[in-house]
Amino acid sequence: MLDRQLYYKFKPFVPRRLRIALRRVMARYQRRRHAHDWPICESAATPPPGWPGWPDGRRFAVVLTHDVEGPEGLARCRELAALETQLGFRSAFNFIPEGPYVTPPELREELNRGGFEVGVHDLRHDGKLYASREDFRHNAQRINRHLHDWNAVGFRAGFMLHNRSWLHDLEVEYDASTFDVDPFEPQPEGVNSIFPLWEAPAGGDGREGALRDSPGYVELPYTLPQDSTLYLILEESDDSIWRRKVDWIAERGGMALINVHPDYLSVHARGTGPAANVLQHYTAWLRHLNERHRGAFWNALPREVARHVRPHLRPLPHQP
Repeated sequence: MLDRQLYYKFKPFVPRRLRIALRRVMARYQRRRHAHDWPICESAATPPPGWPGWPDGRRFAVVLTHDVEGPEGLARCRELAALETQLGFRSAFNFIPEGPYVTPPELREELNRGGFEVGVHDLRHDGKLYASREDFRHNAQRINRHLHDWNAVGFRAGFMLHNRSWLHDLEVEYDASTFDVDPFEPQPEGVNSIFPLWEAPAGGDGREGALRDSPGYVELPYTLPQDSTLYLILEESDDSIWRRKVDWIAERGGMALINVHPDYLSVHARGTGPAANVLQHYTAWLRHLNERHRGAFWNALPREVARHVRPHLRPLPHQP
């Protein structure tokens, strides 16, 4: 068994083609091991304490998010937003503030005017955000400045790394760095819920990670597998896993939150592998929502979900 933490530690020194091959080897093992609880884990369907339900009697929620990881993804944001608008959807775009590209203010403003949301994706997306408690405090100050400058209220860490108690250092309404169940992530411990969760700060008693003045935040786990996992690593040939999972979530009244990367989406996709058709699969899945579940779901921005549930949710009894 290849250790995932070692893989991510040495990732910068390994050619991309070899990295993908190693991840595929690890993924085959993980998929067999978790055949009973991935992509669907029945125990994740229990609503959290204080669950208020969805607005206007909607049966479930659909939340579309996009992590922009490089210049190619940045260049595709407008065409992706136009596609979603055409199909009647809105989404959130998460940009890296100090990473491999600079996000034009004009793009953020254009997305906001179009009814989309802009969030902060990590700080540098280098896998070092949680290197130490002291480093995180320092990085949190920089992230908070970017949140303020962008008028953003949401955060997602790179590689879905998470420490939910340290995140109280951030001035956010929600975090989206976790998932219900995903054995393919470098930090595979999920929250085992297809619902938003309330993360209250520690009791102001001086314990590590506690912030006396933190108001708490809403945790929004992604509940459908990421596009990179399905098509780049598992090499799926269609959107059947997304369809199966969203139909299951709809039956249980949960939140179908998906993370799709513009970096893998292009109207003019090149190549013949499964990843070349990600845009086609994503579009087919959106059409499935409109055809099978029209009128039953609330397509909400992450901040709208957080603001809807925040007055009602109570911390989970087992919250760390």
